[in-house]
Amino acid sequence: MNEKDKMLNGLLYDGNYDKSLLDERIKCKTLCHTYNSLSPDKTEERKSILKKILGKTKENFWIEQSFWCDYGENIEIGENFYANHNLVILDAAKVTFGDNVFIGPNCSFYTPQHPLDVETRNKGLEYAFPVKVGNNVWFGGNITVLPGVTIGDNTVIGAGSIVTKDIPSNVIAAGNPCRVIRKITEEDKYKFEKRNK
Repeated sequence: MNEKDKMLNGLLYDGNYDKSLLDERIKCKTLCHTYNSLSPDKTEERKSILKKILGKTKENFWIEQSFWCDYGENIEIGENFYANHNLVILDAAKVTFGDNVFIGPNCSFYTPQHPLDVETRNKGLEYAFPVKVGNNVWFGGNITVLPGVTIGDNTVIGAGSIVTKDIPSNVIAAGNPCRVIRKITEEDKYKFEKRNK
C-alpha cells in the first residue's frame, strides 16, 4: 500500500516527505495560484480552472478568489454550490458537499490530523478523516470544520463556529465548539414575510 492509499483509508501516512504526495500538492497549489491570480472578470477561465482542480462538480457552482486546497481531486461539490472569499479545503481525505451549499467568507474544512505522540508527529506522519456536508447547508463566515465531521441536510452553521463533531439535519448550530441551538421550524419560513408587512 503506497502513502496515498494509506492517506485515503484513514491510516498513518507520510504527508511531509513522500515525493508523490508532495508532487500532487504542488500541482494542485499551482492551479490554485493560477486561479487566484486571474482577474475576477475572467469568469469562463476561472470556471475552467476550478474544473481542473476539483474532483467532481455539477453545472452550477462558483468559488470566489482566493481559494486553496491540497489535492483538489478529493473534493466533490453539488449543484448550486457557492463559496465566498478565502475558502481553504485541506482534502487529504474526501470532502463532499451536497446541492445548494452556501459558504461565507474565511471558512476552512480540514481532513488531516497530526498524532498527539511527538515522536510519531516529528516523523512527518499524519492521518485524515473525511468531511461530509449534506444538501441545503448554509455556513456563516469564519467557520472551521474539523476532520471526520458530517453535517446533515437543511442545517445552518452560525458565523465563527468551530465544528468538532457531527451536526444533524434541520438545525441551527453555532459556537466553539459548535453545538445545536435549536431546530429549524415552519415559523422560520415566515419571519421575513412578517417583517415585510
